[in-house]
Amino acid sequence: MSRILAPGLLFVLAACGTQSSSAATDATAAGDSAAGIDATADAAGTDFNAAASDFACILKGTKIRNFYLVNPLGNLDAAVAVANNPAGGHYPVGTIIQLIPNEAMVKRFAGFSAGSDDWEFFSLSTDATSTHILQRGTTGVVNQFGGNCFSCHDKADPKFDLICEETHGCAPLPFTADTIAAVQSADPRCP
Repeated sequence: MSRILAPGLLFVLAACGTQSSSAATDATAAGDSAAGIDATADAAGTDFNAAASDFACILKGTKIRNFYLVNPLGNLDAAVAVANNPAGGHYPVGTIIQLIPNEAMVKRFAGFSAGSDDWEFFSLSTDATSTHILQRGTTGVVNQFGGNCFSCHDKADPKFDLICEETHGCAPLPFTADTIAAVQSADPRCP
């Protein structure tokens, strides 16, 4: 797929958050219960206030089914454990989740926003050399294509910490995993 077609696909993909075309894996981290993982607890009161420079080539993140995640605070293993736990869980502070290059979710400190489960949503503009934050916030962020991020993610089963996938309760995206992968591969920040 050419990079010229990617913005058109982003228009439709951006209506809601993360969608998977495969079932969640059966992997769970050692010691995790069927009730899910709670990795948000942080006695040190750590926060992660993302800047534009924190959003890089989406393909450099860790791929979990159809989305990518990173954790600049060093909690990648905990974030991956939550993502792979079929019982769900809460992501650690600093987790950045992206389905497409022009949108992101960032987990903030416990108590940041009860209404958004401490997630901050981002609408981004990207080019070959940089990322620009167009809008950020909790329940009112509208992406470049008119979709409200929170209104889609709010439909996810609470045990999945607002992350949308096929079995999480969110409305499905009308695209295949191959189409989403093509949009991800067209990220202009990737070499």
